[in-house]
Amino acid sequence: MSTSAAEPRTEPRSDGRTDPRTDCRTDSRTGPRTDSHHRHWLRAGWMMTASGWSANQFSALLGAYRDDLGLTTATTTALFAVYVLGLIPGLLLGGPLADRRGRRPVVFTALATAAVATCLLMAGPAAAWLLWPGRFLTGLGAGALLTAGSVWIKELSSAPYDPATAPGTAARRSGLFLSAGFASGGLAAALIAQWAPHPMITAYVPHLVLSAVAAVAAARAPETGRAAEAAHRPAAEETQSAAGEARPAAHGTSEAHGTSSAPFRRLVAPVAPWVFAAPTIAFVTLPGLVGARLDGWQTVYAGVATAVTPGAGLLVAPLARRLAARHRLATAAAGLVAVALGLLVAAGAVAAGQPAVALIAAVVLGGGYGLCVAYGLTEVAALAPPHRLARLTARFWTLAYLGFFAPYVITLVGAAVSPPVILTVAAALALLTLGGVGRAARRDGV
Repeated sequence: MSTSAAEPRTEPRSDGRTDPRTDCRTDSRTGPRTDSHHRHWLRAGWMMTASGWSANQFSALLGAYRDDLGLTTATTTALFAVYVLGLIPGLLLGGPLADRRGRRPVVFTALATAAVATCLLMAGPAAAWLLWPGRFLTGLGAGALLTAGSVWIKELSSAPYDPATAPGTAARRSGLFLSAGFASGGLAAALIAQWAPHPMITAYVPHLVLSAVAAVAAARAPETGRAAEAAHRPAAEETQSAAGEARPAAHGTSEAHGTSSAPFRRLVAPVAPWVFAAPTIAFVTLPGLVGARLDGWQTVYAGVATAVTPGAGLLVAPLARRLAARHRLATAAAGLVAVALGLLVAAGAVAAGQPAVALIAAVVLGGGYGLCVAYGLTEVAALAPPHRLARLTARFWTLAYLGFFAPYVITLVGAAVSPPVILTVAAALALLTLGGVGRAARRDGV
């Protein structure tokens, strides 16, 4: 008797493992039972949201720090950049530690570090010097969490934990969770700072609550590191064989390229800094340049800019999937063009002093951010062998977060060159990056 395609077939197994052709797990003692292991990636994902929240909650408060604590624009921009000084060692150390010790211990340690950093920032109104170690530790925790967390989600989105995931989806989930944190953290902090009492303290409370919730949710997700790899390898190989799933051939593998380092340097590294240069210009630089016409609403405006920028990055996720299916570099090309267009619109907004147009620029820059981060994470997942995935992911995030220095560079150069000119030159650099990556791709036969 044939089985209808609409009726999933359950085939009992004696070893209690999951048959990838069904949504049930068969236990040798109790028979079939509902399988919910494919949701482990969702449990771990909230930690990435907490990481994005911790980064952007401070960004929306820059104007409030200038007004309430009397900090200069250069000081607040430098405090924003100190985050990167902590982030880079967190990224570089978090990847190798996650490969050696496992994903869970690194992720939970990083989450606790970020919570301690938030407590230091809450103490900033009483002792402003605590803002510096607070921002540094925020970066340190976020760096380790980004590396280990994104790899953890990617592995929990793959066989044997989630064998039905389409190629490329796993890599994009980390970016979506991170963008959700970026979008909501800044807006929530700005709204609290505008209307709540003791804004420099209460604005940080939601992050502590989110961190606790994320830790509880992730506690139920299994370890996927090297210790678990050996135990799961037979099941993973059998699951992949049965499901007929492999890495996307269009993106290649480390074996196809011989090594992951060369294609990473040529095709991923040039795009990576634009991942965060675009959004930080949108929600750190632009609000200050058009703030003269906001008349007391600077903090709320900054919060809205902080929300719509990564929010646009979330909305372009379906477009990123369709572009990646068409051509390997299509997502990167669309992302860099969007960044260049956003910078040109931003230059016009600053020249005319139009906050509304600056928000439009933020949306376009956010779309470019979403496309670039989707491209980078997908490429890294395709290029890296399993034992080097965390390390290569760390390299990508390290290069991406160099873009956080963009507002500080604009502030320094702005003393000699007008901001519209700087933004126009930045747009030209984005297009030059696209040209360089395109030439490298043609040279490699991509």
